[in-house]
Amino acid sequence: MRTAIFITAFIVISTVTAFLIRLSGEAKKADSPEKSQTIGINPPVKNRWELPDVLKEISGIDFLDQDRVACIQDEAGTIFIYNLRSSKIEKEIPFAGDGDYEGIALHGHDAYVLRSDGRIFEVANFMKDAKVQEYLTPLTAKHDTEGLSLDKKNNRLLITIKGYEPDQKDFKGVYAFNLSTRQLEKEPVFKVDLNHPHLEGFKKKKKASFNPSDIALHPGKDEIYLVEGSKPKILIMDFSGNINRVQEFEGADFTQPEGIAFAPDGTLYISNEGKDKKGNILHVSDF
Repeated sequence: MRTAIFITAFIVISTVTAFLIRLSGEAKKADSPEKSQTIGINPPVKNRWELPDVLKEISGIDFLDQDRVACIQDEAGTIFIYNLRSSKIEKEIPFAGDGDYEGIALHGHDAYVLRSDGRIFEVANFMKDAKVQEYLTPLTAKHDTEGLSLDKKNNRLLITIKGYEPDQKDFKGVYAFNLSTRQLEKEPVFKVDLNHPHLEGFKKKKKASFNPSDIALHPGKDEIYLVEGSKPKILIMDFSGNINRVQEFEGADFTQPEGIAFAPDGTLYISNEGKDKKGNILHVSDF
């Protein structure tokens, strides 16, 4: 009788213990952030354009209208208007000498081009008489400024850096250039948290790494897209600076994503430098 009671008590205690351990593990998992929200599948490519040799090193894009893309490349101070319907360059607009030009943003009749040393070139009325004004900013070649996008709602340009923040290792800043004052705000308006769990899978020397090459604002979701070319991926954050997800790219389509833009109808386009092949522009599915 005592043996039967002992066996029964042992079974009950073991069952309760196992249940409590499982419950504790589930609670711990719920309380802990996921290590990675990386999406490992490339967005489907709906259409692609192989670019002429002069745009092999295409470094930034923005849409003039649904069929025409304003492009720059990182050696010549020229805006190239590429027609997606004809698959041809229909206009070239010189605005400065040779240099490392990385980002472009259009605002009405005006174009803004970002150089890697932090300088911004305003090309007013760029499709006609193209009057150029150059602006210095506190950003330098050490920051390696690469991404530029218009934040029309706040009347500013957003700038991303590929290089380093002075005395900072925990974030990459997104800076704002005020289009009313033509001045750069001193502090970043957003900080990409390099310690965020979504970036844990991307490390360099035991430190999470993210080196954005361009930036675009989603027209309908209040989201900011930052693309990286060196280790192809897109980071998507909200306007509070929270990282929502990361899309990693693989395969031959995304050789080196350097430009990103949304067309007027809200569809997403990514441009790639050519490396050992031609540069391209890809129409991809949103994600």
